[in-house]
Amino acid sequence: MMFPRDRMRRRRASGGVARMLTETRLHPDDFVLPVFFDESLDSVRFTGSMPGVPTYPLGDAPKVAERLRSAGVNAVMVFGIPRHKDPEGSGASSEDGVAQRAIRGMGASSDLLLIADLCMCEYTDHGHCGVLSGGRVDNDLTLLRYREIAESLADAGAHMVAPSGMMDGQVASIRDALDGSGHKDVPIMAYSAKFCSSFYGPFRDIAHSVPSGCGREAYQMNPANGREAMSEMRMDIEEGADIVMVKPAMPYLDVIKQARTELSVPVAAYQVSGEYAMIKAAAANGWLDERRAMMESLISIKRAGADILVSYFTEDVLKELGR
Repeated sequence: MMFPRDRMRRRRASGGVARMLTETRLHPDDFVLPVFFDESLDSVRFTGSMPGVPTYPLGDAPKVAERLRSAGVNAVMVFGIPRHKDPEGSGASSEDGVAQRAIRGMGASSDLLLIADLCMCEYTDHGHCGVLSGGRVDNDLTLLRYREIAESLADAGAHMVAPSGMMDGQVASIRDALDGSGHKDVPIMAYSAKFCSSFYGPFRDIAHSVPSGCGREAYQMNPANGREAMSEMRMDIEEGADIVMVKPAMPYLDVIKQARTELSVPVAAYQVSGEYAMIKAAAANGWLDERRAMMESLISIKRAGADILVSYFTEDVLKELGR
């Protein structure tokens, strides 16, 4: 008599058979590495809450690109940290802004796919993702700034823009600005379901972008709302998003799964700084195996349905994959 559990056991008995039957596999092309450039730095800086994640001086952009490409990295998401911040985040759209200069520097020496994060929180002195009016973020005034930022980043050579501010109508506004400035071929990877999460803390340490005054609950998503996340993603697709993103990743695997099932565009997931830092901290204390936890966490995100994985572990994963 044939017993189903015997069949399962036979599939696991041989390492070769188990590998052949692996359902979910990570591939180097799945990954995007976030990279940080700070125009006030003269040398590489490391932030305590993000062990192993460098912040680079602007002058290092060409050699950073060459090193990453030689390590097998195919795509990066560029974040800029300006020397000076102001209420309007003026540096975000400057031709000589830190992200724009980093993109030009990286693009001149490599064939990396350069994705530009499009937001204002790193550039404003209040740490919010838009222009404040009456103590709150003014959605419509911020959209005007996003248009300028998108054009500036595309002019600098960004191959893709990734608006992360969660302003209502941001995708339609940015798409119109790009199309009207000769950048019709620049796709938009929208942070469509970006939750108001506690997992962003280490990123804010790097970017010096802790929000002051009001919180971000007024424009980022309530962590309890999965149906609303699907509505946000559908609206962004209608407005012209080429790729939608769920952020953070592991606490929202159900949202990733539903997006993959119901939507026709590629789905990205951002394994954010807090997710990375938790694994690093637990491993440093001997509480878990870092390599296994890293791979398991990323496989779970891909198994849920993510096509694109934005992760600070990218270089480590590539080593595991033999690249």
